Amino acid sequence: MYPPAAYLPFNRESLTGLFVPGKNGEPPEDCGGTWLLVQENALWVHEASGERGWRLPQGPLPEDFARTLDPIVHLGTYRDAPCWAAAVPSGVEVPAGLKRESLLPAQTRLTDDALSLAGLALQAIHWESTSRHCPRCGAGTSRMQGEWGKRCPGCGYEHYPHLHPAVIVLVRDGDRVLLTRKAFWPTGRYGLVAGFVDVGESLEGAAAREVQEEVGVEIRDLRYAGSQYWPFPSQLMVGFTAAYARGDLVVNRHELEDARWFSVHELPDLPPKLSIARFLLDHFARPQEGTGGIPRH
Repeated sequence: MYPPAAYLPFNRESLTGLFVPGKNGEPPEDCGGTWLLVQENALWVHEASGERGWRLPQGPLPEDFARTLDPIVHLGTYRDAPCWAAAVPSGVEVPAGLKRESLLPAQTRLTDDALSLAGLALQAIHWESTSRHCPRCGAGTSRMQGEWGKRCPGCGYEHYPHLHPAVIVLVRDGDRVLLTRKAFWPTGRYGLVAGFVDVGESLEGAAAREVQEEVGVEIRDLRYAGSQYWPFPSQLMVGFTAAYARGDLVVNRHELEDARWFSVHELPDLPPKLSIARFLLDHFARPQEGTGGIPRH
């Protein structure tokens, strides 16, 4: 049994029992099955009747349309059928019978499994489009048998999908929590301190540094709470809780528009439910909380 955060959308564990990665073995010659057609940060889906109002495309794609897609990647097997990811160029118009559904958590109407599949598709497309040439000598690369990685036939260099670790921290002080705001967020929305891990830095060190740099305070009792893959384009968000230790709140205006302490009983507009930021706030904002499961959507 995985911990609750593992079942957040975009984490592959949320597809347990439904999806098998396709890195082992050759892809099917027939490109039929389930399609994740990604255009920027949106997924093309069929219009359909019923509560959802959409369904993922199934079967083979029309040949003239398939020629416009690049790259096309075999993701694996979803519900016992082949599953494919493909990038739709930005200038291509949505054909009749299809529509765009946003993959951004604050805007999406997709279900958790569709989001998680689309996250895999985004990562696979990003990796395929950025790994065609060896970063050492520039020669064309080829896929390694049984791996997502690529090997250079010229110099032998091997490299694998690039994941960028980032930390996100919920800082508590009794019945109040420290929240931050970036200028480009929706009006009134606040979230958590977050940032990328530096070279040579531990996750714990990154968490303490980011809090110090963004809001000027020191923390203690840092505890791991969960993680979420974030495919925009390839981050791994590692969530922590921490207690306030000392220091005055000083907002780093280069990073943030605002930061302040909020009572857990009077919280502002928060990040969307599908994010690890909201998971941390929903499950760990009050000191006695943190043991429940996550709601399904």
